[in-house]
Amino acid sequence: MDYVWDSSLETGNELIDSQHKALFIAVNNLLEICRKGKGKEEVSKSLDFLTQYTIKHFFDEEQLQQKYKYPDFPIHKKYHDDFKVTVRDLSHELIMKGATDRLIEELKNKIGGWLVTHIKGQDAKVAAHIRNQIAAQK
Repeated sequence: MDYVWDSSLETGNELIDSQHKALFIAVNNLLEICRKGKGKEEVSKSLDFLTQYTIKHFFDEEQLQQKYKYPDFPIHKKYHDDFKVTVRDLSHELIMKGATDRLIEELKNKIGGWLVTHIKGQDAKVAAHIRNQIAAQK
């Protein structure tokens, strides 16, 4: 397993944390399928799930940001949009060329590594903002 969920990744928001955990599982599954040399059908199925779940997660997270008037929403949305392009491009390359060692490493860094960095940096800020907004409403 490449990515392990631990308390350093928790934002304190139940919805966001549960979706992040699911994304970790999806990334790890994709990497495992690639390493084992599974066929295009399994790789494609795994990529489709990862892509669709990423879109769902970003939508849900962006809805929360708008609801709680997160001031850096435009910047955060751009991070999400850029990541979706990265996933799309890597997915296309994986389907076209197969799971080379270089591409597996790129998937690991550009998808899994990005996710960890984004959660610990950007998503932690979002969660703190939401907590502060909720506390201010009480």
